[in-house]
Amino acid sequence: MRGRIAVFALVSAAMVTTPALAYDEGTITGGGSIEGKIIYKGPVETRKVIPNKDVEVCGGIREDPLIQVGPDQAVENAVVYLVDVAKGKAWPAETSKPPELDNLKCRFVPDVQVIRGGPLVVINSDPVLHNTHGYYGKRTAFNMALPNQGQRIPTDLTRAGTVKVDCDAHGWMLGWIYVVDNPYYAITGADGKFKIGDVPPGTYKLVAIQSLTGPNEQTVTVAGGKPTSLTIELKKQ
Repeated sequence: MRGRIAVFALVSAAMVTTPALAYDEGTITGGGSIEGKIIYKGPVETRKVIPNKDVEVCGGIREDPLIQVGPDQAVENAVVYLVDVAKGKAWPAETSKPPELDNLKCRFVPDVQVIRGGPLVVINSDPVLHNTHGYYGKRTAFNMALPNQGQRIPTDLTRAGTVKVDCDAHGWMLGWIYVVDNPYYAITGADGKFKIGDVPPGTYKLVAIQSLTGPNEQTVTVAGGKPTSLTIELKKQ
């Protein structure tokens, strides 16, 4: 357990938050794309979850993988995004309404998500008290008690960076929110693949990240009308 805690502390320390940049939306012509696959070749570590209260809602003992890896080394729920992009394509329509973080059966749903900097709604779908607590590194981003089933509390995450989420009432609950200040991001599916489209030609810093491994940063050059293909291997730090 001590080693797992150290991993989470290391990952959290690596995520430096930055003030949200002003982003200028526009129409992109002649843009390129960044596409590829995220892989992981290391052992798949797990953490043992032992619910010690509210077991009728939270369930029993289980083993949760710290990274989701398919048989071909593909990583699911890895996040890929560009940083320091001041101008480009419009935000997707779904980002116009606040994203949600649900406490459901003593799990965070979704347990990994990418959101536009701004509003977030935290929900309690369980008939038990949850105290949902989000952190940028060691700094509290939000901390709210939700004693009632169906309760919804709005908050704001206005700084780009990684927010680790836990529950002060159920210490095994764990989630991750990646807050971005531009729409050039993707989250991998079970096949480990991603695609970021309509990227203006140029050179960018690309970050691929997963909570066990921490960030992989590299410089990527995008040519107009062409895909830039990558295979990114995540490694535990």
